[in-house]
Amino acid sequence: MNRYPRNMIGYGPNPPDPKWPGGARVAVSFVLNYEEGGENNILHGDAASEAFLSEIIGAAPWEGKRHWNMESCYEYGARAGFWRLHRLFTQMNMPLTVYGVTDAMARSPEQVWAMQEAGWEVASHGKKWVEHKDMPEAEERGLMEEAISLHEEITGAKPRGWYTGRCSMNTVKIAADLGLDWVADTIDDDLPYWHENGKTLVIPYTMDTNDMRFAVPAGFGSPTDFFDIVGDAFATAYEEGQAGRPIMISIGLHCRLMGRPGRFQALKQFLEQIAEYEDVWVARRCDIYDHWAEHHPYVAPGPRPSTMSREDFVAAYGSVYEHSPWVAERAWELELGPAHDRPIGLWNALARAFRRASAEERLGVLQAHPDLAGKLAAAKRLTAESSAEQASAGLDALTDDERKFFEEGNARYTETFGFPFIICVKDHTKASIMAAMKDRLAHDRETELAEACRQVERIAYHRVKDLLA
Repeated sequence: MNRYPRNMIGYGPNPPDPKWPGGARVAVSFVLNYEEGGENNILHGDAASEAFLSEIIGAAPWEGKRHWNMESCYEYGARAGFWRLHRLFTQMNMPLTVYGVTDAMARSPEQVWAMQEAGWEVASHGKKWVEHKDMPEAEERGLMEEAISLHEEITGAKPRGWYTGRCSMNTVKIAADLGLDWVADTIDDDLPYWHENGKTLVIPYTMDTNDMRFAVPAGFGSPTDFFDIVGDAFATAYEEGQAGRPIMISIGLHCRLMGRPGRFQALKQFLEQIAEYEDVWVARRCDIYDHWAEHHPYVAPGPRPSTMSREDFVAAYGSVYEHSPWVAERAWELELGPAHDRPIGLWNALARAFRRASAEERLGVLQAHPDLAGKLAAAKRLTAESSAEQASAGLDALTDDERKFFEEGNARYTETFGFPFIICVKDHTKASIMAAMKDRLAHDRETELAEACRQVERIAYHRVKDLLA
């Protein structure tokens, strides 16, 4: 099986209404990353100093050495930045979620106390704030289990949520395996969605409305840049909420970055701005999980074509192209993935197989179609699909004149082109079908062959849509 694991469709063009509490137009999730004391440092058993997300742009790891300025940048976040942000959010009574690195929290008991006294959610940000990308799955799992155990020891409760950030391809899977309520190691959507285990909610995070961009090349040049992008994100989300398509936005903060006085005012102004709205839900991520579980509980997916065996796939979809199961056989061999588990995706895979076929094979599909309101229909020998389709346009209840029209038209059409008159009756009425037959009889064979193939594909679309309804 040639299968593509990435999900490139998600909710598609019609995402669900999240039904945010109180009819809120948008949900806003503030996240405070607490990493100070958990970063790379030879004091922590690491090979080199930290080099990521500090005031030292372009910093490189110092192998086997401590980096005084780097350590000072991080220490500022714990010593001053955290408390400045804590005062702001508690004074404005706005909840948030902390992504807490457990080693950092173990070295900051007063900050943890303040987080919990404020009623903030404290989720796990891993045991150490280091890269997971090169870890074998077993090693990463062990480190995540150790982080959860230490988190419970420090806070008195296991974390409900997880975010590594510097993650691997296995992080989300491991978090789900470990039974966490939610995981945020993805930036792929505007709404939460259920992991395939049906128990863990994926609550996407953000890299754009995130103060980390103060510490990366081509990032934020000034606090105004941060205020503009979070303000525009909020404006877009609010407009979409007013139009009946509410979403959530995440805003990522770091104590050592946004906690600096020169940047702090931009955040303060944004909080004051959204506080004026009564229809905005500022929520912890655990609150989002609880809401989603209540209003959008996991529903096991229906048929998933991309996961079917060849035998099951052909049994399910071999009749989409009239008496031509080879179309489904060849479609199964394509690179299928989650996008093909939806009607248009599956239809496209089948259409590709049909379009790639030889001219003789495509002609065979056309010739396999029955005449409209012809002898097979009268003898009730149509396929179930064809019978239902013809009946939908009233072709099973013709007057004598209408029957004569189709008998003569079918005979003339087949004699002219060498295949039956084919039209997607679900797109037409009886009258428009009769008009189309007259018009198309005037085509040359090449034009009509192309039109007949388009109609076959359109018929297939409706059949697939019904099968995956």
